[in-house]
Amino acid sequence: MKTIGWTATSLIFVLGVLGFGVTGALLAQDDEGPMSDLRFVVLKDFNGKPVRNAAVVLHPVNKKGKQTRGGLELKTDSDGKTNIDGIPYGPLRVQVLAPGFQTFGEDYEINKPALEITVKLKRPEGQYSAYGDSADSKKPDDQKPPPPPQKPQ
Repeated sequence: MKTIGWTATSLIFVLGVLGFGVTGALLAQDDEGPMSDLRFVVLKDFNGKPVRNAAVVLHPVNKKGKQTRGGLELKTDSDGKTNIDGIPYGPLRVQVLAPGFQTFGEDYEINKPALEITVKLKRPEGQYSAYGDSADSKKPDDQKPPPPPQKPQ
């Protein structure tokens, strides 16, 4: 079995590349301006209990109010909470999706170092059809099949 060893030169090279990447990330963060730490709490609207495993989706929004490419999805824990640090100030579209609930969506202006957003999800409402309501789907009396014959007594 052959082992692969690190030479001093290759180790210095790797550390240098990693150090440059970290430095570049820090400089890029300074160029983006202030950052915010976001906290989310997702609750059931009807009883205030937490919604576990809800998807909190963050979308950047441009100056014209249009959603831009990219985005980030977070999942809530058993307390209905999730968080993310280092979100740049500016407009942000937040969507929350969870099975058995209506989808939530709202735009926020991120302008504080820390922000907590509480979302209350509602149960789904009745659904409607463009083809008419359930009363229209019943057959008229003249189209109903005749009743089954009765046995002679």
